[in-house]
Amino acid sequence: MSLEKALEIVALTHPGMVRSHNEDAVAADAACGFAILADGMGGYNAGEVASGIAVNLISEGLRAGLCGEGRPRNLDVAALLRDEGVKANATIHQTAQSQPQCAGMGTTLVTAAFHDNRVFVAHVGDSRLYRLRGEELAQLTRDHSLLQDQIDSGMITPEAARLSHNRNLVTRALGVDPEVDIEIGVNEARPGDIYLFCSDGLNDMVEDEDIRLTLAVMGPNLPLAAEQLIQMANDNGGRDNVSVILVKVSQDFSVPKNFLARVLGWLGI
Repeated sequence: MSLEKALEIVALTHPGMVRSHNEDAVAADAACGFAILADGMGGYNAGEVASGIAVNLISEGLRAGLCGEGRPRNLDVAALLRDEGVKANATIHQTAQSQPQCAGMGTTLVTAAFHDNRVFVAHVGDSRLYRLRGEELAQLTRDHSLLQDQIDSGMITPEAARLSHNRNLVTRALGVDPEVDIEIGVNEARPGDIYLFCSDGLNDMVEDEDIRLTLAVMGPNLPLAAEQLIQMANDNGGRDNVSVILVKVSQDFSVPKNFLARVLGWLGI
């Protein structure tokens, strides 16, 4: 099954209504089945350097690992995502150490690879991945942020959290330290699913219910849905850069198994 036939992908980014430049970066490849979103921070305009390094390096690594001629038959997608994130972390950190104008820079990351009817997710920071399945919107990532830690510990309610001044304090980011803990998740993907990758410039400005309604109503026209989400964030103030990637699964994309694999599967081995 060709992933290009199974996946429709739209990626958009906008500086918002307040910021003079855009520190977000996005990339997607339907043929290889991946999407990447990064929200940079720190230094004098160095956030865009960090997010750019992350997106460019990880794109290159995933394209080779998922589509390259030398890719292994039994592909470990989760390990590939983690390894590429670790490499990007090291490069960003080394650049921040060697270039004074980049000191302290880092970036969030949410990236996913669609393989064998599953979506493999790697994320660091507070950029998010949501899934609309039917009428239900589910957040598939958990923010690595001070605010999320406070919610988890019961110090603050989710309702009060939306009014907090600490909403953008992340507890984990690529490039800040020599090593980083990249969270990996795996979820079943089904035809009809719509996946939304976004920077906090969207979910800080637009309520989850409004995001759900937009995807549910405009999902048949993915480019229009992406434009509408960004417009909603900007209409609500656009205080930050806002980026979205939408991925719609249109059909099964299972990996064909050879005869031996099918026999072992039948035997439950």
